[in-house]
Amino acid sequence: MQFLEVHSLDDPRLNAYVHLTELQLRNRLEPSMGLFIAESHKVIDRALAAGVEPVSLLIERPWLEGMQETLQAIDTRWGTDIPVFVCEPELLEQLTGYRLHRGALAAMRRWELPSVTQVCKDAKHIAIMENIVDHTNVGALMRSAAALGMDAVLVSPSCADPLYRRAVRVSMGTVFQIPWTRIGTDKHDWPEQSLDALHELGFTTVAMALQDDSIDMTELARRTHLPSEDPQYIDKVALIFGTEGDGLTQRTLRTVDLTVRIAMDYGVDSLNVAASSAVAFYAIR
Repeated sequence: MQFLEVHSLDDPRLNAYVHLTELQLRNRLEPSMGLFIAESHKVIDRALAAGVEPVSLLIERPWLEGMQETLQAIDTRWGTDIPVFVCEPELLEQLTGYRLHRGALAAMRRWELPSVTQVCKDAKHIAIMENIVDHTNVGALMRSAAALGMDAVLVSPSCADPLYRRAVRVSMGTVFQIPWTRIGTDKHDWPEQSLDALHELGFTTVAMALQDDSIDMTELARRTHLPSEDPQYIDKVALIFGTEGDGLTQRTLRTVDLTVRIAMDYGVDSLNVAASSAVAFYAIR
């Protein structure tokens, strides 16, 4: 590694951490040139284990010793030219806006996303995020999907970026473990063309929504566990979750095969999308 001392956020070597706009970091049109920021030792390790290439690291001095194994692994796989910027904890707190208790950041190179067919080829249970804009919810759904046995996650064209630094942090790095990609190249592909493609792959498309014709989540779970010869048996399921507040679009609700609700008590009408997705994933696992 190249260990380099930094003392100011004005240091041009820290541009990837400080000055790049989110659009520049995202760089969807040229993913091989885009960057994202991973926060914390655990998240960085999970990214490295998934083969994500580091561009540089920014580490608080007290964390250097505890990250020696990680740094040695980087040397072994990507060579010894990766810069490691070393700073005092106060500088990282100034950068992130809070005390980073796992005091390390890494600028990492985005990878080219696979096709929907590649991601879903061997999948039975997948989740789709339609236009979810809160990065905390995106990260939480990714973490639940990985933890509760989903095979893949698809992200609509207008959905927030799963590699936004807060989404990555909330996902605890599971965004590097569970297969995912965007579905549709632009908003005009979603939902009709995109859901037609999933139907061709054998998926039953299921909207999580409160509609007059919605079946209960327990009924969907029952159908997924029936004998395969039963006419009600559902084999491959795509669960679709809508944006905060408005939920799924009417176009999506008109296109799906089923709508499903989670039964509520005490007059509660619905759960936050992060909570409802975890319930749904557990029900059909």
